[in-house]
Amino acid sequence: PVFPCGGDHRGESGFIASEGFPRHYPPGSNCTWTITVPEGQVATLSFRIFDLEPDPLCRFDALSVFGGHSPGAPLLGRFCGTFRPGALRAPQNRLRLHMESDGGTAGRGFLAWFSAGSPPTNGGEHCWQRAGDPPKPPWTPPKSIWRTPKATWNISNPLNPLTSPVVELRFGKFDVEPDPHCRYDYVAVFEGGARDDARRLGRFCGEETPGLLVQFVSDLSVTADGFSATYTLRDRGSAPEPPPTKPRGGGKGKPPPSPKAGSPTAPSPALATPCPQRCRRAGTLQSNFCSSDFVLTGTVKSVSRGPPQEPGWAVVSILSLYKSGDLGVPQPAKGATLRLQLPCRLCPALKKGSSYVLMGRLGGDGGALLPPDAFVVPYRPQQQQVLGNLSKRPC
Repeated sequence: PVFPCGGDHRGESGFIASEGFPRHYPPGSNCTWTITVPEGQVATLSFRIFDLEPDPLCRFDALSVFGGHSPGAPLLGRFCGTFRPGALRAPQNRLRLHMESDGGTAGRGFLAWFSAGSPPTNGGEHCWQRAGDPPKPPWTPPKSIWRTPKATWNISNPLNPLTSPVVELRFGKFDVEPDPHCRYDYVAVFEGGARDDARRLGRFCGEETPGLLVQFVSDLSVTADGFSATYTLRDRGSAPEPPPTKPRGGGKGKPPPSPKAGSPTAPSPALATPCPQRCRRAGTLQSNFCSSDFVLTGTVKSVSRGPPQEPGWAVVSILSLYKSGDLGVPQPAKGATLRLQLPCRLCPALKKGSSYVLMGRLGGDGGALLPPDAFVVPYRPQQQQVLGNLSKRPC
């Protein structure tokens, strides 16, 4: 079958896929699909293949799934990378998918199966509690509640919002299916309003206790013990009490490993650069090649973000060097290690073990820098020919 960019799908079941699947989806795409199953049933979506450009915040290529066709339909999830999202179920019989891609790296896209199912026998819970009212007795939810796709609690303050105390929410027990991007089961906290279109303060999963609309969302697979939380009123402007610290095992919290002997000597620490409000990159491989001091592909061996007042560091094992500038990398460059300074502790986002195309600059001392606006994208083999051709052209 030929899969176009967007479309309207009606029926009890069928396949839906990104434009041109199984070929790589085109850059700069903006596609919307709608799904409608028979009335009285709920639409479900399960992914068979998923391959979009990875990014911790899904800023470049992403697929968003909504529980309805209207602009105000609830967002069921926003996904990217190569990990298949869990099964999704709409509140009713409609789903909407929206995929967008930038002008850079592309993947195979996605292939999903939609089908009609029976509505859940235990619908989502929606509970209200006004701040300042006597607390409700502790509630122990039945185990079946964690199979409920969505539950919402609203905590409202009946007093003047400008002069009244603020609401402090503190989680005690917290055990929700873990995932690096909280794509499957999660607890979301919103500032104000009884709907999930209010400003979201955070989205949490795993075993880390988050730190006001409280919304719990679960998919149809892995379950855990859930969570419990308390809320109180405190004076506006006063600092909340610090949460109790818990000993952590499993090797977490260890300092990052220092580079191996033989790595380039690091310059003396400099002050960290203030990070932009949002980490963004601009342009393409072609438009950034000549303006960068060096261009290489490499695998991240370690990342050290350091204290807030100092820059971070990344140690990279070079795969290919396409533009060296005055780096002074030994030849052959493949397999050599390079220490990169990260003036902004958050941008660009680098993950240990992942490979990237790195276009950076040289510092005043000749060291390699990756400033916040450096062009950094996950490395894919098809980029090798493009970079090779660019290295042969005069800038």
